[in-house]
Amino acid sequence: MHSELLIQARDVTKTYRTGELEVPALRGISVDIPAGDFLTIVGPSGSGKTTFLNLVGALDSPTSGEMHVFGQDIAALTKRARSDLRLGSLGFVFQAYNLVPVLTARENVEFVLELQGLGREQRRQRAEEVLAQLGLDDLADRRPNELSGGQQQRVAVARAVASRPRLVLADEPTANLDGENAEMLIEMMRTLNREQGITFLFSTHDPRVVRHARRVITLEDGLVAKDESRAVPPCAEEAEDA
Repeated sequence: MHSELLIQARDVTKTYRTGELEVPALRGISVDIPAGDFLTIVGPSGSGKTTFLNLVGALDSPTSGEMHVFGQDIAALTKRARSDLRLGSLGFVFQAYNLVPVLTARENVEFVLELQGLGREQRRQRAEEVLAQLGLDDLADRRPNELSGGQQQRVAVARAVASRPRLVLADEPTANLDGENAEMLIEMMRTLNREQGITFLFSTHDPRVVRHARRVITLEDGLVAKDESRAVPPCAEEAEDA
């Protein structure tokens, strides 16, 4: 039995143009990403990692080739349809936490749910649920400036998964975290992947993230240089259950 394919990229190119200057970011990428995967895109700066995530996240469209996200051709979607796709099925985690500074942790999570049209009680219940899953239930009423960097990034992950997306895109999510907080964040995301079936796609330079990935795609000069499936170490909860 084959897993559902969430992402299908076929000979995808992306070229940025500034006046008469053309800069190719992707030169013909073909990748399938099935539901339930936990994978990383790696490669040197300028290899096309962030460009690929932007296409998967319906933030941009390819110059040529086909990019299907949840069965929908990104190039054929209107701007509104792309926005609806992002809001309904995608979660985003960034290197900068991008939390609203005047809102509490709970309110930051609830904000996305309000955009989805959930009622006040349902928003609050869902926000408290995901904050607890990420070990933040005692910090729900604190604003970002009252939280550590690791705690802020966990709030960002809670916000990303609160809407119950099918896919979370994480662009360098551990870059600003120390070793302990990075490992904690990765293990929490692995637990969400295992228990809730959320697919995670990372763009990273961080070997700590790569170590936990079941699949590693290496980009070089806008092309797929390697696509490797790997065994990964058990996360803390799996080790305890063994």
